[in-house]
Amino acid sequence: MAALFLVLVLGLAAGCLSGVIGTGSSVILLPVLIWQYGPRQAVPIMAVAAVIANVGRVAAWWKVIDWKAVAAYAIPGIPAAALGARTLLALPVSVVDAALGVFFLCMIGLRRLRARTAFHIPWWGLSLAGAGVGFVTGVVLSTGPLSVPVFISYGLTGGAFLGTEAASALALYISKVITFREFGALPVHVLLQGLIIGASLMVGAFAGKAIVLRMPTHRFNYLLDALMLCSGVALIGAAVTAHS
Repeated sequence: MAALFLVLVLGLAAGCLSGVIGTGSSVILLPVLIWQYGPRQAVPIMAVAAVIANVGRVAAWWKVIDWKAVAAYAIPGIPAAALGARTLLALPVSVVDAALGVFFLCMIGLRRLRARTAFHIPWWGLSLAGAGVGFVTGVVLSTGPLSVPVFISYGLTGGAFLGTEAASALALYISKVITFREFGALPVHVLLQGLIIGASLMVGAFAGKAIVLRMPTHRFNYLLDALMLCSGVALIGAAVTAHS
């Protein structure tokens, strides 16, 4: 119960963060979930939670979502996410830990590189990005640090960006959850845990938005980098320990 309470509290904080910048919830929660449940259960739990969290973001920004962009991104991304999820289930646990850790560390550099590079992605470019990011999402759970710059480079900002990114991510996560279910990786207790944690993410996104909006953007960037660094090091450490 104490561990679940910790996860729910972190879920509220993660919901606050992702509700404003479009990413960050998995960076906060995934290492704790892996510590508590192991990667085989943690990834499906977080996938279910991400579905619930993105439903809330889609509902909040429904009127300004760019559905053309969602279709371009999600149509190739859905089968790619399913393929990535199937690949994840075939990997050894230590490899999953290491892959997640390396991914988080790489995202620090990629996010900073994106911030210094100004480029525009056309409509068809969203399809290419959706296929690539979709597969990676299936393997490493969350690719917010990758998908966020994709939609920003397409020209979306504010609520249109948050809603469109959430709707696209929702399609990918549903594909991933269905794949987990089809291959027996989503028993009832895992599904329930995901729903509970997802509810905390949704509440956090709505309840903490006013507070988080007062925080300067550069502090969010530093916070996100720190979270990814700690998460990456912790997951790689877990993989090394398991291997030895």
